[in-house]
Amino acid sequence: MDTNPERFEKEARKQGYSKIAGIDEAGRGPLAGPVVAAAVILPQDFYLPHLDDSKRLSPQRREQFFVALYEQAVSIGIGIVDPAEIDRINILQASLLSMRFAVDNLRPAPDYLLVDGTFPIRSPVPQQAIKHGDRRSLCIAAASIIAKVTRDRLMGFYDEEFPEFGFGKNKGYGTEQHRAAIRTFGYCSIHRKTFRGVREYIELKAESSKGRKVDALPLSFQL
Repeated sequence: MDTNPERFEKEARKQGYSKIAGIDEAGRGPLAGPVVAAAVILPQDFYLPHLDDSKRLSPQRREQFFVALYEQAVSIGIGIVDPAEIDRINILQASLLSMRFAVDNLRPAPDYLLVDGTFPIRSPVPQQAIKHGDRRSLCIAAASIIAKVTRDRLMGFYDEEFPEFGFGKNKGYGTEQHRAAIRTFGYCSIHRKTFRGVREYIELKAESSKGRKVDALPLSFQL
């Protein structure tokens, strides 16, 4: 984490903003599953030692911070874009769309956005895009943890629907085990059919593997 992880938040507050949201996404690279974004507004007196970019934390630490953030955050919004939409508009646009959905789901609404990456999102709210923001901004790091844990839990649900692909372990990423499963079983309905590693098998497996459909998440499913 940056030696001054609240620098961007403090600069925004000096400009008169008070509800500053950090936004990040998880799941741009996998061959399967949705892209999930989170937007997080932290209180001004927020304190949670060792909070960092989700990729630099163990799964156990991420789960601990996930719970703590839901207890302490002013507001958390989640945005999810499914694989079919990813295939339709491409992964970059889907990632930005998921971020916009996450911001729209914040209550109270933010008055300033700190967005991980180099691209702004479509929003009337003033914003700043920050390269490697998940390592440089506290509220973006918080969003990275919420997005990552939320997506991992969703992939655990899909693992029950499609156990042959090992989504509980690989989270949809293109591990050798996952690629071998695609070669053996074809693709399922949450695979990203435009991604290399899947698209090669679409025509090849068209007759033998139609792609099973998964029902919508049950109402009882809890993130």
